[in-house]
Amino acid sequence: MTTTALAGLDQVRGWQEDFYRHLHQHPELSHQERQTAAAVAERLRDSGYEVHEGVGGTGVVGVLRNGSGPAVLLRADMDALPVREQSGLPYASTATATDSSGSAVPVMHACGHDVHVTCLLGAAALLAATRAQWAGTVAALFQPAEELGDGARRMVEDGVAALVGEVDVALAQHVLPFPAGVVATRPGPVLSAADSMRVTVHGRGAHGSMPQAAVDPVVLAAMIVIRLQTVVSREVAPTDPAVLTVGSIQAGTKSNVIGDHAVLELNIRTYSEQTREAILAAVRRIVTAECQASGSPHEPDFELFDRFPPTHNDPDATARVRAAFDAEFGDQAQDLPLQSASEDFSDLPNALGIPYCYWGIGGIDADTYHAAEAAGRIAQEIPVNHSPNFAPVLQPTLDTGTRAIVTAARAWLAPER
Repeated sequence: MTTTALAGLDQVRGWQEDFYRHLHQHPELSHQERQTAAAVAERLRDSGYEVHEGVGGTGVVGVLRNGSGPAVLLRADMDALPVREQSGLPYASTATATDSSGSAVPVMHACGHDVHVTCLLGAAALLAATRAQWAGTVAALFQPAEELGDGARRMVEDGVAALVGEVDVALAQHVLPFPAGVVATRPGPVLSAADSMRVTVHGRGAHGSMPQAAVDPVVLAAMIVIRLQTVVSREVAPTDPAVLTVGSIQAGTKSNVIGDHAVLELNIRTYSEQTREAILAAVRRIVTAECQASGSPHEPDFELFDRFPPTHNDPDATARVRAAFDAEFGDQAQDLPLQSASEDFSDLPNALGIPYCYWGIGGIDADTYHAAEAAGRIAQEIPVNHSPNFAPVLQPTLDTGTRAIVTAARAWLAPER
């Protein structure tokens, strides 16, 4: 089944592909998406949307009111990553930028947000061109700084609710390392919550030849790392997915100097608030106990940062979207496996008090993916999000993402007036 809106896909495909290549070549870091936002705003105005710029910094919201009926919020994220592209594409990024710390870094759309922006712009244009076929309101929201986990929250704090009005459902998608052409969703948990924690433990410095005079923070940090490995394996039920990673340890300055502190950075992924709080409490308990066991002269310091909410699809909203996907995509509509990645989309519908559905689309050449699958080498041969080689194939990725947004939106908007 193809909706009337999708009959116009041929008319938007050409400019979409050009827009995507340009956007991929000109990525912008979180909270620096000024050129991207300007190009988005221009496209939305051309399609007849009421456009609001600078929402939450660089966010853009386009609103198309088309009579009485349900209102849908459609969201895409815009920011890129400090990654040097190695895809070899003719339109690969060679861009650099200055990050928030003042360092010069390479920039790449290594997570596919350029796909998200392009697909939503195409869907917005198709919906605008077929206003006689539906009634209601479409709010197309282009969010900054998803990679930092604060872009959605800043748009909420900047009054996005007043701009979009009453909304019935929020919809969003993400390109993933699946075969291109696939669209997949699931009810309930989809993406994990993520919490990064910086832990500083304190020792007593001394000469490396006189360890008896020290409280060695390196040994203390090592004991903490070992003990933290038991949190998921011994304090979380095997049926409750969770990940605890110690990604960074920094201590000392020289081989023969025992320093006076160590800094550990942890990342925790969970799918329920109960497990989230239990693991955070366990980390604090273990770190504090190890500091006491080592005779640390000061209590440890804990700092939470880069916090992402869980993404938990509303069952009823997801059932409606999945039925529409089944009708539109046939056997290419599939069940989405539980994802351990995280993002902040749900901050928007949670703040608006509305249900939401989040889904994934494939971006890997299908033949390439299936060959790797047959060889048992998906992990080795298929680049994933945030890889310098992650480069979704242009088609059918853009067509699939555009069709998915239109199909999901039309599942909510009232039929022709």
